[in-house]
Amino acid sequence: MGLPVKGQAPAQWGREEERFRRARHDMVESQILARGVKDPRVIAAMRRVPRHLFVPEVFREEAYSDKALPIGQGQTISQPYMVAASLEALGLQGGEKVLEIGAGSGYVTALLAELAAKVRAIERVPELSRAARERLERAGCTNFLLWTADGTYGWPEEAPFDAILAAASALEPPQPWLEQLALAGRLVMPLGGEEGQVLVRIAREADGTFRRSGDLVPCVFVRLIGRYGWPEPGGK
Repeated sequence: MGLPVKGQAPAQWGREEERFRRARHDMVESQILARGVKDPRVIAAMRRVPRHLFVPEVFREEAYSDKALPIGQGQTISQPYMVAASLEALGLQGGEKVLEIGAGSGYVTALLAELAAKVRAIERVPELSRAARERLERAGCTNFLLWTADGTYGWPEEAPFDAILAAASALEPPQPWLEQLALAGRLVMPLGGEEGQVLVRIAREADGTFRRSGDLVPCVFVRLIGRYGWPEPGGK
């Protein structure tokens, strides 16, 4: 993955790509491995996917920093460690069908496309959805569909899902997501109020019941907006 910036000569592009490759390596070593993420597939995907292509150009030099970054429309691309912890919690083996809620810049969608067989991503903000689709197509991702919609409804036509990953917080998991989770499926999302949340994993047991199988790390995510989440800002 990687395309030249308009106006760059091939040699300049090559130097820049090498610089970003080293920054990506350092990100994985210092922010992800050092904090205990062990899943080799997640680590390999984060070494491959160029995060700098999924952030606004003004923040490109900060793409591999240890923090979330603005992507416009009041949304962010999550801190690399939080992304890695979320992906590891899903426990993907490669053959799964995954639903992503809150595609944002498309970065996590690209990672999921490396880790799963099929990715179905939803983004409620049209401007972000269009930009994410363009980035994913330019990056060569082919095993995804991206829908602009209220993600709290899930994607019933594509259900069931082996895993669901959400990049926005709610007080409780939306009921449609639970209904669309396959038996033995996993849902990973932040739960809690505006002051802070915890990243949790909820598993669907063989008998159809749900078990909160792990509270992973404290976190702060944007709010999940929609019918089964928080209301639109301003009460719309």
